[in-house]
Amino acid sequence: MTNSCVARLRKVLLAGLSMLALVAQAQPARLLTTVRTLAGTARQRGSADGPGASARFNSPHSVAVGADGTLYVADMDNHTIRKISPAGLVSTLAGAAGQRGSADGPGSQARFKSPAGLVLAPDGTLYVADAGNSTIRKITPAGVVSTVAGAAGRKGTADGTGAAASFTFPHGLALAPGGTLLIADTYAHTIRQFSPAGLVTTLAGQPGRKGAADGLGTAARFSYPSGVAVDAQGNVYVADNGNNTVRKLAPGGAVTTLAGQPGHRGAADGRGPAASFRVPGSLAAGADGTVYVADYFNATIRQLSPAGEVRTLAGSPKVWVSWDGPLAEA
Repeated sequence: MTNSCVARLRKVLLAGLSMLALVAQAQPARLLTTVRTLAGTARQRGSADGPGASARFNSPHSVAVGADGTLYVADMDNHTIRKISPAGLVSTLAGAAGQRGSADGPGSQARFKSPAGLVLAPDGTLYVADAGNSTIRKITPAGVVSTVAGAAGRKGTADGTGAAASFTFPHGLALAPGGTLLIADTYAHTIRQFSPAGLVTTLAGQPGRKGAADGLGTAARFSYPSGVAVDAQGNVYVADNGNNTVRKLAPGGAVTTLAGQPGHRGAADGRGPAASFRVPGSLAAGADGTVYVADYFNATIRQLSPAGEVRTLAGSPKVWVSWDGPLAEA
């Protein structure tokens, strides 16, 4: 498999994970039975808006879900944010296809550079991890884009308010119950937070220092954390990409390893360290405390129970296809 195929696979898995998380939070787990394609056509790249299969994407990277069922998609290689209505109509919410940049402004006047993570706030504000610009952006319900943290083109690890803060490659986003935004700053190997007052601080990990150590706050170590999710109790779950593990950051700051073993790749189901992953990339937390994991290089969606048991929910390890169907066959 070529690197470009692997990259496409990774981004498609993110979108699939978000779909599963939506169903898990809104409906009983018994409904998680089938994978289906909502929009776009397999192996057909592009930027066309339109209904269902006639729409085109270019590396859709993550999805956020509105209360009305609207889906928001970070279309990474188109440098746009797309929207899928409950009726299945795809439109471009912000940015212009193929035009990279960092401009703030309404809708198509705004520019992004490889937008990655998305999360939707209760008031309808959509937050975007604009990875290529090393910034956090927001899109108001009216469609106006602004930069709320970091400065375009200035990479770094500084904490601070607004533009005084800096990021290396902000990737995964999640929203805590109190309105704090959690950010996986992948290339800094840290978990950051953005408060409702606009202050960016480092919650866990040490900038630029890779590792796998559990511990309190900055004593913990990560290796390219790429995904974050938050449960109703404020626990933060981290897809520790480079360590092939799923970690937990408790409200008190303690980081522990929930599943997988650092440096050990595989596809085994099981409890805690008996389970294995192959580059876990993105996470979603269900209302019952279940965590869903996009296991990138295994091409599967995994499920981590509150008891620490990992099982494969959809796909088959290392079978890179785009079939719809029952979970185990998709």
